[in-house]
Amino acid sequence: MSDTTASNFVRQELVPERAAPVKTTGFVGFLRTRLFNSPTNILITIVSLLLLWVIVFPAVKFAFIDAVWIGKDRTACLPKNPNDVVGACWPFIQAKFSQFIYGFYPEPERWRVNLTFALAAILLIPLLIPRLPAKGLNALLFFVALPVVAFFLLRGGGLGGFGVSWTAGLLSGFNDSIGEGGRKLVVSGETTAVIGPLLWVIGKLLVLLSTLVSWILLPLTWLRDQIQGSRGPVWLDLAATAVIVSALLFWLTGSIRSVATNLAVFVGIAGVIQIMGLDRGGLPEVDTRLWGGLLVTLVVSVVGIVASMPVGIALALGRRSTIPLIRIFSIAFIEFWRGVPLITVLFFATYMLPLFVPTGFTIDGLMRALIGIALFAGAYQAEVIRGGLAAIPRGQAEAASALGLSWAKTTALIVMPQALRHVIPGLVNSFIALFKDTSLVSIVALFDLLGQLRASFSDPNWATPTTLFTGFAFVGIIYFAFCFGMSRYSLFVENRLNAHRRN
Repeated sequence: MSDTTASNFVRQELVPERAAPVKTTGFVGFLRTRLFNSPTNILITIVSLLLLWVIVFPAVKFAFIDAVWIGKDRTACLPKNPNDVVGACWPFIQAKFSQFIYGFYPEPERWRVNLTFALAAILLIPLLIPRLPAKGLNALLFFVALPVVAFFLLRGGGLGGFGVSWTAGLLSGFNDSIGEGGRKLVVSGETTAVIGPLLWVIGKLLVLLSTLVSWILLPLTWLRDQIQGSRGPVWLDLAATAVIVSALLFWLTGSIRSVATNLAVFVGIAGVIQIMGLDRGGLPEVDTRLWGGLLVTLVVSVVGIVASMPVGIALALGRRSTIPLIRIFSIAFIEFWRGVPLITVLFFATYMLPLFVPTGFTIDGLMRALIGIALFAGAYQAEVIRGGLAAIPRGQAEAASALGLSWAKTTALIVMPQALRHVIPGLVNSFIALFKDTSLVSIVALFDLLGQLRASFSDPNWATPTTLFTGFAFVGIIYFAFCFGMSRYSLFVENRLNAHRRN
């Protein structure tokens, strides 16, 4: 009887869950828990709403409600009556849109810019999607093949040789510069009274060194002369370069697979040369001084971001090196480039860099700016990466050493991936800052997107009171779209790589 009585008070099913209080869920709950849960938050919410009303509503009214959308000249954007309110002058953007994108790039050749943008998007989008396969091949095409193809697409021109001719010309040029400098020192030593003998001795030593190097380079220069004297110098030089590089790879690694991969790369290079006709002069050349607009902004920012990463990694590792010479050089390099403004770097790269290259060797103006920006950004990236390296416990490297891994494998496979994962916000912050700092290249006569906008204001056909604000609003939207996109994607990558730290 007791069992029967007890069973009457035992529930056979669980009590259904009660709905959450209305005050803590939904829109009302959001307002109560996030916006009006304390006097301080109430005050901040009210002030934020007032700021949004003061800033956002007039901006929307200017850009859309009172805006002018159709017109052929400035008269469409001028008030018809004294009391009329005229907003953004979007016909000005429509008239100057191609100038904002291409600059002064010749109109019949703008298909090359469009093709470059399309190739970059086709290779970049799969690289950003984690689930897609063949990331190694995709990265190789984007970071190695695309820059070469984009260079010949955008600038044009062809090839007169390949690796052998380039190497021989570069080494011979540097060697000739050493010899020329030595001869100038000899002449200065003969006319100087105080330190003349010292200058004469140093000059003679440099001339002797140049002579010895020229004898060492004689086989390479002879091979270059033979290749250049043939009927197909580009193809013969490509074949000779492929043979030399394959032989060096086999001698260093002893792997047939690496040689086969190298030969496959050279076959791909040969295909690009054939398709683009680089052995026959290539496409018509377009001087970089005609480039401008978004084209220059993307070229400078992408090259700066991509090139600064290996520079920053090398400097960060060098600053932590136990070899005093490497450590001192890395510290001096980082502190020097971080201690000067970017404007100074651009001026130095534009006007001083040609003084340090061999005689007869010229560097394009845009290339000088790219070199300066890459080194400048690399110094900042080095400190960000060094912070990530400092956050890695010593036990990681000690465990790898106990497993018999070399320093290179420990750094590449264990330490550096973790360090980069820690500093993703800092790296992306540097990328965003670099993307916005590209507007400084207008100081050295390179018209980026903002510089092209300023140049368009001089057109009297579109001189209205709202043209200035419309142009800056349009450029600001473009900058915001790129910067916000980088920020959100970095947040996605950070959350994906730090899944083990989620609560």
